[in-house]
Amino acid sequence: MNAILRWAGAAIVAVGLASAVTAEPGVVLAPGDNTSGGYFDYMKTVYARAGQPEMVQLPLTTFDSNYELHGMGAESWEQSEDGLTWTFHLREGLVYSDGHPLLAGDYIFALTRAATSGYDFNWYWDFASGIENWAAVTSGEADVSTLGIRAVDDLTIEVRTATPKPYLPSVVSLWYAVPQHMVEQYGDDYATNVETIVASGPLMLTGWEKANNVMTYERNPTYTGPWPATVERVVVDPTLGVPEVGLPAFMAGETDFAFLNAGQIPFVEARFPEQLRQNAIFATSYIAFDLEMAPFDNPLVRRALYYAIDREEMTQTVLRNLAIPAGSILPPSYPGFTPEIAAQAVFDPARAQELLAEAGYPGGEGFPEVEIWYRDQGGYNGAITAPMLQYLQAEFKEHLGITMNLRVMPTQDWMDGLLNRRNSLFLAPYEYDYIDPSNFYGIFFNGGRHHYFVPEYDALVAAADSNPDQAERYRLYAEAEQVMIDQGLIVPLVHPIQMFVVGERLGGDAVGLNNVGMTPLNRLNPYFYSHLTAE
Repeated sequence: MNAILRWAGAAIVAVGLASAVTAEPGVVLAPGDNTSGGYFDYMKTVYARAGQPEMVQLPLTTFDSNYELHGMGAESWEQSEDGLTWTFHLREGLVYSDGHPLLAGDYIFALTRAATSGYDFNWYWDFASGIENWAAVTSGEADVSTLGIRAVDDLTIEVRTATPKPYLPSVVSLWYAVPQHMVEQYGDDYATNVETIVASGPLMLTGWEKANNVMTYERNPTYTGPWPATVERVVVDPTLGVPEVGLPAFMAGETDFAFLNAGQIPFVEARFPEQLRQNAIFATSYIAFDLEMAPFDNPLVRRALYYAIDREEMTQTVLRNLAIPAGSILPPSYPGFTPEIAAQAVFDPARAQELLAEAGYPGGEGFPEVEIWYRDQGGYNGAITAPMLQYLQAEFKEHLGITMNLRVMPTQDWMDGLLNRRNSLFLAPYEYDYIDPSNFYGIFFNGGRHHYFVPEYDALVAAADSNPDQAERYRLYAEAEQVMIDQGLIVPLVHPIQMFVVGERLGGDAVGLNNVGMTPLNRLNPYFYSHLTAE
């Protein structure tokens, strides 16, 4: 009803998008996509975090709109000759918003705290960084003092890895400083109150409506690092992330940009083509399984699902303009993408039926009803999830005789179900964290995100991760993905394309086109709000 009323209001008052926006210069009204979290610290929780703490926490490195790596907290870095030690040099003069110095110890504290406090993103640091003794420390088998990180001095961080990690500077784009002095004074509760949340990045949190996680960010006057904020204030409202609410709100002047669903795109394209943007996100939606839980402990069943999906039809109809077919875990144009592997994901219902029959379920006879779990979220995933799953339901029923029920849940419950193996079937979205094929292949390595332990796959990924020759690394990763496909470890579905509309009052590189004609928008922190203007 709220969306209907907003559409009605928009039809009356909006003669053009520019005239509808009423925010003052320098202030941005933005949609968000997280309403359920309650803790504002990326280094304490990723999946249950409130809002976007990465807007106020300074990472060691980050990416620009062309996905080029830049130093943020770190000014420079180098790798030792044996490839096992990285040294990062911090910028001088960095301070928190309360004036307290930001030093190497704050980054060390962030990771040692994460390694010992049940951090829900520990798997990332295990597979991506290869930090010496990370797994042993997080499992309680070794003391945190043995972790391969240390502050050499106030401006120097040393990281020791178990094997060479040529891509580590990209990995640490998600290593954010945590104010040790505030944690020591207030405990973990420091990140639940605006008054005690201090910022190290270009923006700082100044308002938090706990009922719906509407948050206000303002320019951090103490920030001296690169890319200072180019706007004075940002108000992020997660309730506007859903396209059905966001576009009417945009036209009514309640937000400066809005994500679009498939039905809204033709309207915006016809009326306001100059303000339409798209981003071919480095992301993949795929089906994952519990490999030890029936019926998906049988690779023939998993392979049957792989062939039972008409990805072309799905993306050209129910997901039009919102996704492209996925035959690989890697999106097209991502480093290491192999077209020959992606081409294997063909729609072949006869082959799917043969595999299911060989598994003991001819025509779906005797196959149990299964439930696929997916998470409730906004943004590009929210726009594609429901129609995609409804399409899959129909495909599996028509071609395999399988009944697949749907269950939506908050992100933290979905992640708990995945990590603690409470279900056998998951719709799993994954967006890149750093630019290297190891990012995607690592989520299935040695347990990883899905408790997959496949020796042949693990050996290939381990060899690729440490190989200094880029071409050889890509070849090994391609072999590893072939193992994934042959054993049915995943069923790749689609690569999302995010479509959105921006108001005429917004300008700057943040809403322009990158070198491949895309606009990453606010998927990149802290780039976006330091390259955005609002008239």
